[in-house]
Amino acid sequence: MPKTLTMKEVAQTLGADLGGDGSVVVTRLAHPADVRSVRDLVLAMDPALMPLLADTAIEAVIVPKGADVPSSIKAWIEVGRSRVALAQLTRLFEEPVEVPEGIHPTAVIEEGAYIAPDVRIGAFSYICAGAEVGVSSVIHPQVYIGPCASIGAGSLIYAGARIGARVKIGARAIVHFNASIGADGFSFVTPQTSSVEAARETGFVGGAKNLELMRIASLGAVEIGDDVEIGANTSIDRGTIVSTRIGSGTKIDNQVQVGHNVVIGENCMICGRVGIAGSAVIGNRVVLGGAVGVADHVRIGDDTVAMAMSGIAGNIAPRSLVGGAPAKPRKKIIEDMRALHRVKPLAEKVDMLTKRLEALEGKKSGRKN
Repeated sequence: MPKTLTMKEVAQTLGADLGGDGSVVVTRLAHPADVRSVRDLVLAMDPALMPLLADTAIEAVIVPKGADVPSSIKAWIEVGRSRVALAQLTRLFEEPVEVPEGIHPTAVIEEGAYIAPDVRIGAFSYICAGAEVGVSSVIHPQVYIGPCASIGAGSLIYAGARIGARVKIGARAIVHFNASIGADGFSFVTPQTSSVEAARETGFVGGAKNLELMRIASLGAVEIGDDVEIGANTSIDRGTIVSTRIGSGTKIDNQVQVGHNVVIGENCMICGRVGIAGSAVIGNRVVLGGAVGVADHVRIGDDTVAMAMSGIAGNIAPRSLVGGAPAKPRKKIIEDMRALHRVKPLAEKVDMLTKRLEALEGKKSGRKN
């Protein structure tokens, strides 16, 4: 059901300054270009949007601190950091997809699984023996939770998620549609020196052939801290011997691949289509932009930011800003781009000087004759 709040209640939630009539009722957040009702709370936190408020029927707005609000506005709230306010507002007006109380009759709970009394479990979900689901968790339909896996209190698991055996997920996790946590790692070996090994050692494939690929089983699991969010269709592989680990507070976007034995620190942001190869170690508070590739056994230091589509083939020091493939410091990227822009005029100048030199040598040769 849509929320119905007064502007006074919204301001109190934000801890922000209220102007005008606090009794004005709002039911929906709206962009200034998408106003549908006088009950919309219009978000004009970007100063560039303020002109859109003039000559409209808008009654309630969120504006930047110190903004000049049109006299037609009945109530307004002034905020500082707009994205922080947006996080608070969207949480306040969120309409979660409800799962009915209790356990749906079509869900399968194997003997030996522990389900806290207030857990909600949707239709056709399957909870294996030895699994644990903590208090106040919500399991949407068609979720699989493997043997001896554990889900922390207050977690939200969306439809189609697959959580493998012995996986441990902390409190307040959010796992989105069709995520796979705890599949076997992509780990194989050849009886002879493989083409990859030869290329690494010598720079050439040479005569190496992968005549047989022997599977290395994954005996470890996946351990995930508290307050972690995992996007739709993301895959996190179990470890070979020890567990793949994701630190508390980390947020992982859609379609991310996390390989076996990877360690990701706390409060990281891993954006869509990132691929992290086996045994890489990602520090705390690292940001990996969209489609970043991280090679196996690489170490990325704390507080590093990798720009979109970076190819990280070697270790990165803490607090680095890198981009490109292979990844290098942003300053170096800019220097290289400037140098590249100078190549064409430099080549043209060399051409001109070469022609002049040839002409001069031709004249000199003619005098000798």
